[in-house]
Amino acid sequence: MKQPEETLFDYTVEQFADLQILRYRVPGFETLSLPRKKLVYYLTQAALEGRDILFDQNGKYNLQIRRLLESIYTHYQGNRSTDAFHALEIYLKRVWFSNGIHHHYSCDKFVPGFTAEYLSEVLQSLPASCIPVEKGETVKKMCQKLFPVIFNPSVMPKRVNQTDGEDLVLTSAANYYEGVTQQEAEDFYATLKTPGDSQPVMYGMNSRLIKENGQVKEQVWKIGGMYSTALERIVWWLQKAEQVAENDAQRKVIRLLTDFYHTGDLKTFDAYSIAWLKDTDSIVDFVNGFIESYGDPLGMKASWESIVNFKDMEATRRTELISTNAQWFEDHSPVAPQFKKKRVKGVSAKVITAAILAGDLYPSTAIGINLPNSNWIRSVHGSKSVTIGNLTDAYNKAARGNGFREEFVYSGKEKTLLDKYADITDDLHTDLHECLGHGSGQLLPGIDPDALKAYGSTIEEARADLFGLYYLADSKMVTLGLMPDSEAYKAEYYSYMMNGLMTQLVRIEPGCNIEEAHMRNRQLIARWTLEQGHDEKVVELVKRDGKTYVRINDYAKLRGLFGKLLAEIQRIKSEGDYESARKLVESYAVKVNRELHTEVLNRYRALHLAPYKGFVNPVYTPETDESGNITDIKISYTEGYAEQMLRYSHEYSNL
Repeated sequence: MKQPEETLFDYTVEQFADLQILRYRVPGFETLSLPRKKLVYYLTQAALEGRDILFDQNGKYNLQIRRLLESIYTHYQGNRSTDAFHALEIYLKRVWFSNGIHHHYSCDKFVPGFTAEYLSEVLQSLPASCIPVEKGETVKKMCQKLFPVIFNPSVMPKRVNQTDGEDLVLTSAANYYEGVTQQEAEDFYATLKTPGDSQPVMYGMNSRLIKENGQVKEQVWKIGGMYSTALERIVWWLQKAEQVAENDAQRKVIRLLTDFYHTGDLKTFDAYSIAWLKDTDSIVDFVNGFIESYGDPLGMKASWESIVNFKDMEATRRTELISTNAQWFEDHSPVAPQFKKKRVKGVSAKVITAAILAGDLYPSTAIGINLPNSNWIRSVHGSKSVTIGNLTDAYNKAARGNGFREEFVYSGKEKTLLDKYADITDDLHTDLHECLGHGSGQLLPGIDPDALKAYGSTIEEARADLFGLYYLADSKMVTLGLMPDSEAYKAEYYSYMMNGLMTQLVRIEPGCNIEEAHMRNRQLIARWTLEQGHDEKVVELVKRDGKTYVRINDYAKLRGLFGKLLAEIQRIKSEGDYESARKLVESYAVKVNRELHTEVLNRYRALHLAPYKGFVNPVYTPETDESGNITDIKISYTEGYAEQMLRYSHEYSNL
């Protein structure tokens, strides 16, 4: 008997270091019309052409190091079965995954499992033509430049440093600044801002800040400027996509984006963002550009990313229910009235099927997106939110039966909750986080959107998470038919607290603190509620058989604590209260309990699981007739991880 197709699909590709590589399906692609298939294909090509931009943004030596390692991996004819070569192979795979030599999540520089002497020996065996020296550079000079970056732990140790009290610009290896201090960068952008500007652009979003002849200036990312060759290729494919766009609104979006890439003008980017969020009728959609600022220690400069997708019509009914009730959620929020939006505008939400991931969304990716990031656009025009259904489905299927819940969940009662409801509540929390959380609340008049500086990202993610957590337990969710019953929310509460208090620590190296904004957000919420509910034992860390577990004793009171913290987080955001943000984050979000950390790491290690996951993309292949006209686009899922990375480096190496 033939097995169902679903059981034949292998979600896991490979596992190495702390990473698991997965594969995702793109259900529904085959049934798209030919024009929409062509649109998806052209947009995927535009997405892949920007790959080198992120590598360079993450560190000025990343591209040359990647090409050096790829050349060895491809051309080395010596013994490839040694421990040293295997370590070099793992190092390269990690560089591919993180788009550079620093960990994609912790931002710590990788420690090679091979020596500088071994790398020198391997290089000497390669033909000179295979070694990626820069113009006018000898192999010796290249090694003198790159070897300290690879092997010396004190050289560029952190891609993004968030340590309070240090110069975050000088101590971060991200390639957004050169020769300037944190104070100089902050002063430069402060002078550009006009007090009382009701429609401020996101200053510094698309540029590198440098000092030249004693003057601080920007190198703008645009055609004719920095990253021009990659942006030219992106625009070439975008113009192909414009020719098969679904409607005039989508054509306008593409045209404004290409105009932005040509000019680098931030007002044009705002116009593009507004047109994009207003296009709610198109089935196929995409993000392509300089979007999120987590990679900048000052939270201003945006990394390049892209995702191409199309609407999951059935699942979107869920998010449309949420978005059409956005005003009710805003009105009933526990935050102070002056921080609420009197009128929620332009909130749209949908569940999408990802067709390609690129830039800062590849291989590791978000499962939900809410854009644009401009505060004034959100306030005046609204926002567009998506939950990426086929990726969460892949995560869920790959995690079945891996032993994680059996090891870390307190009792059978909680495990039954998770088994029954977790897939539903996790998706709903993502929906609420993206659709309503990020779009809720308002800044008070005159408040600088960048007032929270390095703490802004953590505070914003905490705000969105808390909004979702608070409303998951509301009876409105059952009334709307989004929750099956009044008990379901407890699955997300338990999962969230277990993760924030304990299990996310598997992503932290021994002796290190938490740096990444999303992880800081989760620990902030979990540790704050643990402390605030201590006297009534709302939540506890309990010991059983020598192991630590999370136990929630009062779910209703926990919801009350989530609401209380949401009110304070929104006040901090609305008032631009930097000192309160700093105190909250530094007190609850950064430090790690070393004893608990060691225990969690040991228990997790015994399961032989990888704490981080990412994806390989499907491959799209056009079929043409004798005249060269595209007659169909075929999709395949057979390309391996190294195979895909090497192909991308060959076909989309534009810088």
